[in-house]
Amino acid sequence: MSPSASLLRSAQRSLRTTHQLPTHDFLTPALFSPSTPRRLISSTSACRASEVSDIKPAQSTSPNASAAGATPSQAAHNGSSSSSKGRRKPLTQAQRDFLSSALRVNQAGELAATLIYTAQTPPIVSRQPHLRPLMRHMYEQEVGHFDTFNALLARHRVRPTAMYPVWSALSYGLGWSTAVMGHEAAMACTEAVETEIGDHYNSQIRTLLEMVRGWEAEGYEVGDEFRDLLSTLRRIRDEELEHLDHAVEHDAKKAEPHWLLTGFIRMGCRGAIWVSEKV
Repeated sequence: MSPSASLLRSAQRSLRTTHQLPTHDFLTPALFSPSTPRRLISSTSACRASEVSDIKPAQSTSPNASAAGATPSQAAHNGSSSSSKGRRKPLTQAQRDFLSSALRVNQAGELAATLIYTAQTPPIVSRQPHLRPLMRHMYEQEVGHFDTFNALLARHRVRPTAMYPVWSALSYGLGWSTAVMGHEAAMACTEAVETEIGDHYNSQIRTLLEMVRGWEAEGYEVGDEFRDLLSTLRRIRDEELEHLDHAVEHDAKKAEPHWLLTGFIRMGCRGAIWVSEKV
């Protein structure tokens, strides 16, 4: 057999294999309709209810009872609905763009947070040694968040923001400048940043929940990776809001002028989020 014929046969086998295997990556477009059922967790399971607590599962009825009382049109509808059970609906381009943008901006935000704490810690602990454990705790959580989004970007082939060097320099500068102003200003910086980040994560979570509602209304189930992403965003949001509480408890409100400092930082965060979503 000639080399070209061998390559052709290999390509044909590869295409047949792709056609048969399901697509598990929620950012990978469904180019082929898999002929085997996809392994997904039911949206009405106990685990699903704990993650999306504000979505009520559809009321279930026994198959025998439904079949006995169904009209021909209802039976046809039920048959059509059941055909989508156990499958995920492919993402639209708008949904794919949203998820890519969300992962990109989240990674940039967590990069900024780690650099802010890196710059703040030496000046703060030199004057307030009792704050060392708190600064270490918040820094280590931010490093965990950063590692999480680094892994998600690599796994789903999402490019990081092109503003990476700029955000790195600005974040370090913000951390250092607020720290030399005093621990009150440093905590006010954390208060402002975490307020904006918490709101941003809440907005992303609401959008994901709307996607879940739409899929469930059409009879589709939510895949493991999507559910894991939703759970991860909720966990990280809660930890960011914990940092906000720590900042307020450690004199953030005593920074002068508090309203000007926090307002300026919050405005900068909004601008950075907007740019990172697009660039």
